[in-house]
Amino acid sequence: MKRFTRSTLALSVSLAVVAGAQASDFADMDPVTLRLAHVVNEQDGFHIAAEKFEELVEERTEGKVDIEIYPNASLGDERTLLEGMQIGTVDMGVITNGPVANFLEEMAVFELPFLFPSPEAAYAVLDGEIGQELLDRLSEVNLKGLAYAERGFRNLTNSERPVESPADIDGLRIRVMENPVYVDTFRELGANAVPMAWTEALTAMQQGTIDGQENPVNVIHSFKLYETQDHMTLSRHTYAPAIFVMGMPVWNDLPEAAQQVMEEAAQEAAEHERQVNAEMQAKQLAELREAGMQIVEEPDIAAFQSAVAPVYEKYGEQFGDYLPRIQEALE
Repeated sequence: MKRFTRSTLALSVSLAVVAGAQASDFADMDPVTLRLAHVVNEQDGFHIAAEKFEELVEERTEGKVDIEIYPNASLGDERTLLEGMQIGTVDMGVITNGPVANFLEEMAVFELPFLFPSPEAAYAVLDGEIGQELLDRLSEVNLKGLAYAERGFRNLTNSERPVESPADIDGLRIRVMENPVYVDTFRELGANAVPMAWTEALTAMQQGTIDGQENPVNVIHSFKLYETQDHMTLSRHTYAPAIFVMGMPVWNDLPEAAQQVMEEAAQEAAEHERQVNAEMQAKQLAELREAGMQIVEEPDIAAFQSAVAPVYEKYGEQFGDYLPRIQEALE
């Protein structure tokens, strides 16, 4: 199965020499095809990032590295994809940070509630020393972290009532990612937190077995959650990175020049996705309103922050020195 769509390659990246990796470096390379998987649809930011990555890699390796994109969980959910990368049955993917943290616990530090005040603050940490150190540590679990794309700031939706404060969440059955930080965060907010894979969550919302979920605006929009969710709260409770990640078995088989191109292309594709997400959000919110979704734009953030204080008490030391290092970097 070949990728589903391809964007026109920008002229600005049609360069024979890219950050030290020359086209001639690939003259003697045996062609290789890499399958890049993700679990969302072709309108989602993950797919936009994957397409940009495909363009850059194929251009800069003169087609010696061919990227095939598999969206819509066609190769499995995110845990399945990561497990496949570890043993070499899946090549790579764009994977939400939460499931990655199940393999390297410290990655979950980024998803502590209300940690990052803005996207720019998150980018500075992720693209800086702390973020790159954690990418490198994925090798401990036989994975290769390339760059941080984004899922974005996550917001709450539900089918029951407007949510302006933690009291309004009490008793709601909210799907969260299979990650203990998310589970504990929503339990502290009074919800019945239900961890499950995204593919299962879509069915559960349709059947009414859960009341809501939490995701960035782009996911809420691209999956048409207004069809099952009447209410959204711009809680921005967590900034969720996503990761361009490969299996080490595949990474180790690539020549050094190709590895360099992969890392550079992943970073550029990640930055491209961030920009597209920012440009699209206002339009997506307007379309969600037009579709009938009621949006609480200014919830009581201070009350939410106070309610999740126990999450910091529980996990503050669990991530080693990463939390204080991030807090210092944000000052």
